[in-house]
Amino acid sequence: MTMRRFALLLACLSASAMAAPDPRTVPTKLAPAWQAKTRDLFKQAIEIPSVHNRGETPRMAKLLADQFRAAGIAEADIHVMPYEALPGDKTVALIIRWRSPKATKKPMLILGHMDVVEAKRADWKYDPFGFREEGGYFLGRGTSDMKNGDVATTMAAVKLMSQGFKPNRDIIFFYSGDEETMGRGATLGSTQWRNLTDAEFGLNADGGCGSYDRDFRPLGCGISTAEKTFQTYFFTTHNPGGHSSRPRPDNAIYDLADALKALQAHRFTPMMNDTSRGYFGERARQEGNSALGQAMRRWLADPNDGAAADAIEANPLEVGLTRTRCVATMLQAGHADNALPQTAQATVNCRIMPSVEPKAVQVELQQLAGPKVTVTPDPNYIGQPTPPSPLRPDVLKAVTRAIQAIHGPQMHVTPIMSTGASDGSFFRAQGIPVYDVDGSWGISPDDERAHGLDERLPVRAMYDDVVHWEMILSDLAGK
Repeated sequence: MTMRRFALLLACLSASAMAAPDPRTVPTKLAPAWQAKTRDLFKQAIEIPSVHNRGETPRMAKLLADQFRAAGIAEADIHVMPYEALPGDKTVALIIRWRSPKATKKPMLILGHMDVVEAKRADWKYDPFGFREEGGYFLGRGTSDMKNGDVATTMAAVKLMSQGFKPNRDIIFFYSGDEETMGRGATLGSTQWRNLTDAEFGLNADGGCGSYDRDFRPLGCGISTAEKTFQTYFFTTHNPGGHSSRPRPDNAIYDLADALKALQAHRFTPMMNDTSRGYFGERARQEGNSALGQAMRRWLADPNDGAAADAIEANPLEVGLTRTRCVATMLQAGHADNALPQTAQATVNCRIMPSVEPKAVQVELQQLAGPKVTVTPDPNYIGQPTPPSPLRPDVLKAVTRAIQAIHGPQMHVTPIMSTGASDGSFFRAQGIPVYDVDGSWGISPDDERAHGLDERLPVRAMYDDVVHWEMILSDLAGK
């Protein structure tokens, strides 16, 4: 369900600004020996097809667990938790506890997921589960979503252990096995397995952080402190049907089409929270006196200004950030080409603003669709709204220090709301604030290929991510 965005995707850079050096050619701060170890682990991870229903996720869990085991984590603190993601789809979650010898703070939780979206060999130029390095990139399914984060967090911890680092709080690593499908692992991790995962806050490697534009200018780093709620609904119409040679004045497909056209034109009421206010405050500053910047300032002054919110979302980079958005994604109707349709159904996927109940959106969609269409939620997944996480100064400071140490002071850090969904939402729902702070970066939009063809990640970005997490762990669990 996750939609990874490398950064804020800021469009404010002056066209006359000088192009910067290609970040892919800048040397990484990770030592050569650790580069080799990271590359080897990344290769092994990519070549495990940990896809829904393939039964390979336990191999991925063992691969990561073995790294922690070899680094000195006690067997009693390594938990491989089997569960069913969907009926018949058995998978596992991995929970590791790096214990503090003398904890002075509550634990912190590191989140990731081991599963990846399916990739068909016939669609890709090369085998998606064959690790490749070419042209300054690592290629393969999961290179950016999100085995890079799994490997980076694991290697950062192993590296710190090898240096004798002693955390002043327990650090818990939670890697689920079905984030890309139903999120059952995160549900269990945040509830039934809470004795193993309870923490003061969580840091999610499945989201963030920095990116560059095609002229290699830094676009900023976003810390996601809020997520929209994922919910799918079905629009269904029924009709007696009949012979196609004698059309009826009513028609299931036409009734459904009318409802979908109404949905296309509909705009939910804009909503602002602390995260979006912080994000658009920074964006308005960057946009200056442009039309987009003016629209942002109008909306900040009046969050009920629907016209200003419309103007903001007219920019493709800002879609979904001012309100709930719903879109038709699938259709099925009729049973024969010479028969009037008896049933027509559309799948409508919604990304709902934080703290809004999916039931309230269902009521609004039903009013919109009218009496000829029935709107029902997908019974296999009922989304749970979560509040935005309050921005912690210690997290902001640690991420800023890490991102600027790697990319320079020109890489600004700003809170953002994710329009996608991740395991973090399940822990937020249970009272653990979560922040998406991964250090992966890429060239926007060229490297935004998560869930798509020829997924890739700059080689240096993989190594930088280890440095990024090493700094964050040492800052937030150090003296």
